[in-house]
Order: sequence, then structure tokens, then C-alpha cells
Amino acid sequence: ERLNLLAQAKSTVQLAQFTEGDRVHFTTGDGITKYALVVRLNKKTASLLTDDGQNWKVSPQLLRKASPA
Repeated sequence: ERLNLLAQAKSTVQLAQFTEGDRVHFTTGDGITKYALVVRLNKKTASLLTDDGQNWKVSPQLLRKASPA
């Protein structure tokens, strides 16, 4: 239970770096860099809308802030 609490606290701190409407980028599992807009901040992930219209849920430690489009 304590480990779960610590993991959730770490995730919350990482998510606090972002707000809805932020431009971010991340790298997919196959090495493609995607640029996206933060649509919603969930408990453990950020919901994103990529520039090509896809919806993604991404862990905050994989996200980096991008310059505005």
C-alpha cells in the first residue's frame, strides 16, 4: 500500500508540470516522435490529441514540453 502511495505521489508531481492546453512531444515505442496537445490530466496519465488527430494516454515521465505551434 505504501509503495502504491509513493508511486501515485511521484506521478502527481510529474503531472503538475503540465496543464490542459500545453504543447508536448513524446516518442512512441517504434521511435516516432509525436507532437500533441494536452486535453486532460488524469490520475496517472495525460490524455493527448496528436497533430494527426489521434488520441493517446501517456505517462507524464514520457512527456516533454514543446514550443507552441
